Amino acid sequence: MGSGLALAGEQPLGESASATVARLRDRIHGMQDGVARLPIATHPALADLVQLRTGGCYQVDSASLALALLAGPSQSGAWAAVVGADDFGAEAAAEMGVDLARTVLVPDPGELWLEVTSALVDVVTLVVLRPPEVVSARSASRVAARLRKRSAALVSWGPWPGAEATLSLRGSSWTGADHGHGRLRSRRVLVDVRRGAAPPRHAELWLPGQGEPIVRAEETAPPVLGEALA
Repeated sequence: MGSGLALAGEQPLGESASATVARLRDRIHGMQDGVARLPIATHPALADLVQLRTGGCYQVDSASLALALLAGPSQSGAWAAVVGADDFGAEAAAEMGVDLARTVLVPDPGELWLEVTSALVDVVTLVVLRPPEVVSARSASRVAARLRKRSAALVSWGPWPGAEATLSLRGSSWTGADHGHGRLRSRRVLVDVRRGAAPPRHAELWLPGQGEPIVRAEETAPPVLGEALA
């Protein structure tokens, strides 16, 4: 009688070749340089799109997505840092579920942004960085090595060489204002997540949600996005 366990090179009965490749890729991502890459709390609305792991670098194209990735670790009690965002909105961050009491803010690190980021990696679980300049592959490699050593992760608000996953907004629509009157309450967005050459994954989110900081759109009554997400 078999043990029910599959060896690394085996394809479990009924599993497609593409599913096998994806499963093995996840195993490889779970180990790097012999150091286990542990999961970091990821907001439930994003967890099936991207799982934050220690040693990982993730790229986003907006403050909203940076805060969404920051919200999960923050809500779990982890310390985090935001570097280089001199227009950081504390109120918006709190609305997204970020614990400001556990967030270190360095709005303008100047030319020492790389040194500041590396130092913060030693003491926090997640660093959100808005690079002030084009990041070289060498600098990215140095940060990645430190992240693995210190069991932390980085979210780059801007291009980052070798990013494990790239999250981007394809469109958005606000609700709350009616014919120019009223208060904007929630924003519905379409998020793309790309990992290497794999097909992108998509999800519609409320940022912030209706009654919750972040929620999947399919879990709520759907106001129409119209052509913004076409």
